[in-house]
Amino acid sequence: MPERSGRREQGRPALDAALRLLARREHSRRELRAKLSLRGYETSEIGRTLDRLAGRNLISDERFAEAFLRSRLERGQGPLKIRAQLKERGVDAPLVDAVMNEAEVDWDLRAAAARSRRFGEPPPGNREDMARQARFLRGRGFSEGQVARAVLNETVR
Repeated sequence: MPERSGRREQGRPALDAALRLLARREHSRRELRAKLSLRGYETSEIGRTLDRLAGRNLISDERFAEAFLRSRLERGQGPLKIRAQLKERGVDAPLVDAVMNEAEVDWDLRAAAARSRRFGEPPPGNREDMARQARFLRGRGFSEGQVARAVLNETVR
């Protein structure tokens, strides 16, 4: 397998490389910039390529954020983790807020579902089980309130 890091892909324009990446999945503008940079393309060529893709509506941070949110919801992740991951991938905070608010997700219900999938329907029997389940949900990115309601089985189903 040829080395990619620091070398421009064998004479191919950045647009071709970007289109191949986008054929696999949505990317944020920042992700695409980083991947093209790793492949050895010059900053100016990357900028022109990204502007061209955006002009054709082939890249969209909003579309990326929506797809990313859907995929993370399927994995049972909570809002704190999803927000952090979107920001880490270069999506602006106002856009993250808009996408999260538009989704109209019942996070309490999601936390309860993640808990019951992992640990079963009955609520935890003792403090040790409660703590273990709470750690699991916090690790998934649910807020303290969501965790408490899920572990104490206070979520209306």
